[in-house]
Amino acid sequence: MENISYTVSDIQHIVDAQRTFFRTGATLDVKWRLRQLRRLRDAVIANDKAFEEALYADLGRSATEAYLCDIGPIVVEINEMLRGLRRWARPEKHFSGLMCFPSLVTKVYKMPYGVTLVISPFNFPILLTLGVVAASICGGNTVVIKASAKSQHCTEALKKFIAEVFPPEFVTLIDGGHDVADMCLEQRWDKIFYTGSPKVGKHVLAKAAENLTPVALELGGETGNWCIVRKDADIKDAARKIAFFKLCNAGQICININQVAVAQEIADEFIEALKDAFRSQIGENAQDNEEYPKLITTQAYNQCSSIADEYRERIVFGGKGNAGKLRYSPTVIYPVDINESIVQKELFCPLLPIVPFMDSNVGAVLDVIAEREHPLAMYLFTKDIKWAERVMRSHQYGGGCINEVCVHMMVKGVPFGGVGHSGMGAYHGEWGFREFTHASTVLKGSTRLNLSLREHPYCEKKVLPLLRFLEK
Repeated sequence: MENISYTVSDIQHIVDAQRTFFRTGATLDVKWRLRQLRRLRDAVIANDKAFEEALYADLGRSATEAYLCDIGPIVVEINEMLRGLRRWARPEKHFSGLMCFPSLVTKVYKMPYGVTLVISPFNFPILLTLGVVAASICGGNTVVIKASAKSQHCTEALKKFIAEVFPPEFVTLIDGGHDVADMCLEQRWDKIFYTGSPKVGKHVLAKAAENLTPVALELGGETGNWCIVRKDADIKDAARKIAFFKLCNAGQICININQVAVAQEIADEFIEALKDAFRSQIGENAQDNEEYPKLITTQAYNQCSSIADEYRERIVFGGKGNAGKLRYSPTVIYPVDINESIVQKELFCPLLPIVPFMDSNVGAVLDVIAEREHPLAMYLFTKDIKWAERVMRSHQYGGGCINEVCVHMMVKGVPFGGVGHSGMGAYHGEWGFREFTHASTVLKGSTRLNLSLREHPYCEKKVLPLLRFLEK
């Protein structure tokens, strides 16, 4: 598809057209929204091969991983919306209360924000574009998508897809680099949803603040997501799951494990189990395996390779790259101190630092995690479920798992989102509907039986006792 060079005027025209369409009231009709969601779902299914090819071209994804991580979850997500939207959108009815007499009924309407901007990332370019678009449509909004310039093939496929499925006054996609993204952010939106890095998230939030635009941010966390493996954990099970997750998309996942804290008592056994798991799942030379995903750009590859070279003497597995294919093998670095720089930043690549600790001192590890920026995900491996649940109830993070990795985000009916530097807001299913709607409270008054108690002049001896009685 031919690339278009956008101007501020072009983007303003797009926003104006969508605002005009929104004001027709077409998107308020729930039946109309359901038709658009069905159209989106059916089109995703019909275009799955095109999306698989684009994901392979950009990220080296196999067809299985492309469907598992990008395409399939969209279909599941939309099906949940189709089943639940009528219920979610139904106005809530409340008794107004005696303080509001003679009013008896107050309703809460779930109102769309209006014209929304969705800025999507490169790492899951199909899922994290169309999944968010579906939530916005579910809420009754129009959508302008600013797709990633890094995942060029997916952006091209998405632009063609969107143009064929929806009219531009309802949903449209804008491509281009950071300059185009900044042009978009200069516009007045009714809601912005951004997925990406905390650094850019701050910029998006600052630009949105100029118009007091509500924002949802899905970020990765500046100091990364922790996984803790206690000495009583099932070592082989933990290693198998951690290896699977680190291989997925070559570590380019916002909820991926950034570093593993392993009890010193089992560290050697765990590392051997982890090596075996990597060998079993991808082989000794993953960088040459066509099924293994690649890093998104030469810059990302070079950054990964550079960090690995800094820790070359402590690499116990992997550390091999294929620059021509942009593949870097899963790389285990051990031992790493909890205060080293590599565990104080989001890596977003297949490097995996291992931080040993004495199991009796796990509280100190948790203290360090709590002092740093809140992660998007946290994972605990242990047989002490009561301890694990206490940790999960008392720490700040987006979401996580006990004795499992990543699949918490696939559970129906639960929110996905971060906190602090890992984001704000949440979506998936009904939570996505909530994120893209504003709850408007409307009291239905009465023209009869209105008491004069709230009006001047006050008779305090009579009014105050009655008001205090009504508070009960």
